[in-house]
Amino acid sequence: MQIEPLGDCAALIRLGDALDEATHRLVRAAWERLTADPVAGTVDLVPAFTTLALHYDPARTGSGAPYEAVRGALERRLERLELDRPAAGKRVEIPVVYGGPGGPDLEAVAAHAGLSPAELVRVHTSGDYLVHMVGFAPGFPYLGGMDPLIACPRRDTPRTRVPAGSVGIGGRQTGVYPLDSPGGWQIIGRTELRLFDTAAEPPALLRPGDRVSFLALGTGGA
Repeated sequence: MQIEPLGDCAALIRLGDALDEATHRLVRAAWERLTADPVAGTVDLVPAFTTLALHYDPARTGSGAPYEAVRGALERRLERLELDRPAAGKRVEIPVVYGGPGGPDLEAVAAHAGLSPAELVRVHTSGDYLVHMVGFAPGFPYLGGMDPLIACPRRDTPRTRVPAGSVGIGGRQTGVYPLDSPGGWQIIGRTELRLFDTAAEPPALLRPGDRVSFLALGTGGA
């Protein structure tokens, strides 16, 4: 574990350098400890793939230099983190219509993988995906665990508008756009499930540690 300043009112905790489940467990364990026993002055905790950022109010960290106070508190709270077993996340099934107008890149991604569109859908729906982090847009889940066979580079030219519910592949990850937004991932399908709802509590359907599976409802051309 490494702790370093992130600007003048945040600390960055580095917990590994690999995008794998072992590092993810450490990030979640740190997140859970610091949520249950907050450092004085904490404003927000932001988990990512291999790091956890703690944003703090320098006026509320106690005596002495704010960053040094926060760093010392973090070192005390995060001892022997590898022994923790984070709470299990929930499982969510996402129904998807693949291809057609809602999945305009399905055939191109299948061709890149040397598969038929139907074979690509079979591979994509056979995965057990872990939500590593939520970011980019409110509620956007970065899902790990996709079969490398169907990995595909992002589009050379991003779209100016990707509709909410679009299911995409970007490199070796898959994810779902929760809101209409620009985006450069390859869009293979679309779901009607709402991943972000300001009227819900919490607004985001998914959070780090949750597990996702996809259910094919057919193809947009069917």
